[in-house]
Amino acid sequence: MTDLTNETFDGTWPYQPRFFEHEGVRLHYVDEGEGEPIVMLHGNPTWGYLYRNFIPSLSESNRCVVPDHMGFGKSDKPLDQPYTLARHIENFSALMLDLDLQDVTLVMQDWGGPIGLGFGVEHPERIKRLVILNTWAFRIPEGSPLAPLLELFRQPHVGEAMVQGLNLFVEGFLPAGIYHKERLEEFMPAYRAPFPDWNSRIGTLAFPRDIPVGDEHPSTATMGHIQDNLGKLNVPTTIIWALKDPAIPPPLIDAWKGVYPHAEEHRIETASHFLQEDEPEQIVELIQDFLKRNP
Repeated sequence: MTDLTNETFDGTWPYQPRFFEHEGVRLHYVDEGEGEPIVMLHGNPTWGYLYRNFIPSLSESNRCVVPDHMGFGKSDKPLDQPYTLARHIENFSALMLDLDLQDVTLVMQDWGGPIGLGFGVEHPERIKRLVILNTWAFRIPEGSPLAPLLELFRQPHVGEAMVQGLNLFVEGFLPAGIYHKERLEEFMPAYRAPFPDWNSRIGTLAFPRDIPVGDEHPSTATMGHIQDNLGKLNVPTTIIWALKDPAIPPPLIDAWKGVYPHAEEHRIETASHFLQEDEPEQIVELIQDFLKRNP
């Protein structure tokens, strides 16, 4: 497998790679700028590269920490570790505590939400603001339908063939979650690179299967604990939501407003699930304005 450690993707990812080891797994992150930390969390099947257009502006005034979850980006992709929500939270928490970050603004999308908030509800004193981008941290009732591709990926054998064999999380789900499809060519190579073969795609397959639907799912207890403790994070919050998202649709805004009625709300018509790719400048401006008004 190609070593991506120093890969800059034609200069679009010029950031010095940093690594943190937790329980034998080497986890990659970037750490740019100084000031109050903004920690930006990706989901599936992306990596820190998703925030490459956020870091230059935000790092002028803040310290930007952008980790890659286990199995993604420049982090290790071990075959002998549990790719569960609990383990991802544990990895992320270990990094946050090792860096001893305080007054954190969490920016979270997709699985970045439950992972970031999984840390946040245990360490609320470290969290100063929340930026919620098309994510969730809620129990899902038994029988709730998921996006059709996610349902297929969850099926035994079918999922392996589609995700590990054909790399369809990257080649199918990711393009389906982009509104400005004319931009796909410029960034797809950087999202393909971490997943060149069957074994490297173990994390992308595990995430859809770890969506906790119903009370019996192994990760339901973890997600339920997060949901039940979200009220501990009584901090300034902004919800920036892409309205064209097929996977985490606009009704989830109401669920978040139920938890954080004080939250600001910004709806973006011209963005889909991977809104950081669709409208990065607009989102960065909203975050900067939010930071200024909530010093």
